[in-house]
Amino acid sequence: MAIVGLSELLARGVRGRRVLVRADLNVPLADGEVRDDTRIRASVPTLRRLLASGARVAVVSHLGRPKGAPRPELSLRPVAPRLAELLGSGVSFCEACIGPEAGDAIDRLGDGELVLLENLRFHAGEEQNDPDFAKALSESVDVFVNDAFGTAHRAHASTVGVTNYIAETAAGDLLESEIEHLRAVREPVRPLMVVLGGAKVSDKLAVLEALAPHADVLAIGGAMSYSFMAAKGEPTGTSLIESDRIEDARRVMSAAEESGRKLLLPTDHVVADRLEAGVPTQVVREIPAGSMGLDIGPETAERYAGEIASARTFFWNGPMGVFEIPEFAEGTRRVARAAAETAAMTVVGGGDSLAAVNQMGVGDRITHLSTGGGASLEYVQGLELPGIAALER
Repeated sequence: MAIVGLSELLARGVRGRRVLVRADLNVPLADGEVRDDTRIRASVPTLRRLLASGARVAVVSHLGRPKGAPRPELSLRPVAPRLAELLGSGVSFCEACIGPEAGDAIDRLGDGELVLLENLRFHAGEEQNDPDFAKALSESVDVFVNDAFGTAHRAHASTVGVTNYIAETAAGDLLESEIEHLRAVREPVRPLMVVLGGAKVSDKLAVLEALAPHADVLAIGGAMSYSFMAAKGEPTGTSLIESDRIEDARRVMSAAEESGRKLLLPTDHVVADRLEAGVPTQVVREIPAGSMGLDIGPETAERYAGEIASARTFFWNGPMGVFEIPEFAEGTRRVARAAAETAAMTVVGGGDSLAAVNQMGVGDRITHLSTGGGASLEYVQGLELPGIAALER
């Protein structure tokens, strides 16, 4: 069964109808203010279209990990004024997300008005996909719109459970866009080039195993590349190694070789004797004893960039080095530049990768910036995401 999109929902008419929107407003806060509004901005197009069509919108989201109990520092209240600024319209806030208080807040809405409800995860029933909590969320609304791709891989009450109680459901613009572009990675125009980085093989083993025989070129960076080097018997100095994942790394390399795919590892490295800003660094081909690899070297970065330039579909998730420290950020920045310059359809996900393209001001030259780290990795593996499957029912 096909998912109903927002345009189809609006064509049916939503004026005066109460619409529950699951957004991803899980933003970093500092001193009670929003520190990074990227996720709020991503939610604005769907909310703006609903309001312009006269819907009465109740927005729900999680923020942080309160573990099923109220925590004032994780309240969504600071998000309301920033959301109002971006929407250019009023946003009221309700200190509950279920029960009489939430119901009254929704009932008070006029056409084209919006209320932001309190953090879903103040209730244990959210992450447990508790039927009673899901039913309580649905009691005061007529329509459900899921626009939170970042949580689509979780079977929670607000992503899955509510669809058992709300007959009319749809995907928001953000969720639809994520599905469209990540499907293009699963079913690519070839050649498909994938760059994966990050600290641990264990964090991305499933996607490595899925993409090794699927991608025409799979390039690996970040600390997890040193486990692959160790699997090949190459020196790694004091670099981070997952010794219990060496066999996994060998299996990934074998899968790529048996499928006739190209798997690339760094051939030069930026090393230092300790992980610290301002520390002396050097570029080496072989990591010496007592040194740790902390970024891909310039030769490797150019080689990866060249492969990106030749691709027709490109997917990137994860930094090439310790991106937070300037001395070890150039590999990540070079991949970001290559992603902006290629003619390929490009999808970039993961916090550090997004930070790199945004820091360089090239985000508008990337075809799609994915808001879902874990969700995007699961989707490109070909796994079913519960939040999406629920909309197909």
